[in-house]
Amino acid sequence: MTEDTLPAEYLSPLAALVDEVLARVGYEMEAATDAINDAVPGYRGLFDPATTPAKLRRALDDLLASDLTRPPAPTPTSDSFILYVDGSSRGNPGPAGAGAVIMDDSETELVRLGRPVGSRTGNNTAEYVALQLGLVGLLARYEPQHLEVRIDSMTVIRDIWGGGDPPELGVETYRTAIERALATIPDHRYTHLADSDPNPADALATVGSDIAAFGPG
Repeated sequence: MTEDTLPAEYLSPLAALVDEVLARVGYEMEAATDAINDAVPGYRGLFDPATTPAKLRRALDDLLASDLTRPPAPTPTSDSFILYVDGSSRGNPGPAGAGAVIMDDSETELVRLGRPVGSRTGNNTAEYVALQLGLVGLLARYEPQHLEVRIDSMTVIRDIWGGGDPPELGVETYRTAIERALATIPDHRYTHLADSDPNPADALATVGSDIAAFGPG
């Protein structure tokens, strides 16, 4: 099955191709990076300085022409889930990424998602994209009845759960998608993460930022 690419801010052509590959595997970061690393001539890898944009583009084109698909979803313990989300912007605005980790109610990791958001994007937008990424990924794989979202962005919390107005222009598309997704989950709530709290989505957002920083290709 071919996955749909989620909306994004401006990305270079090369970063956009990586995002397309991520979409094909349901934004599972490890599956995408493993596939890209295997496809790059000489196995130099996605982030190896020796991998030229031309070689990476050829590898990405080959993957998009292949039968690459989303890995099977692990079986959860119940219909209750935990979703960690995080957005990252290097420079704010700058190269931005989003990450999300889906867990079951035993706090066993099920799925790790990540993607680039934009080459010159603010952190608030990246936080919205991360929540959208996690919710869409969750609903594509499972039928959650109970959900706890663990998130550090008070901006998103106040907007989505507090009934406030969007904090800035440009997030309406993501906000609408988030509200639509949450409306399908009977019981959902948030837990605010302090800066000192561990967030497994953070590393995935950082990788997304690294991809967003790719040049034109």
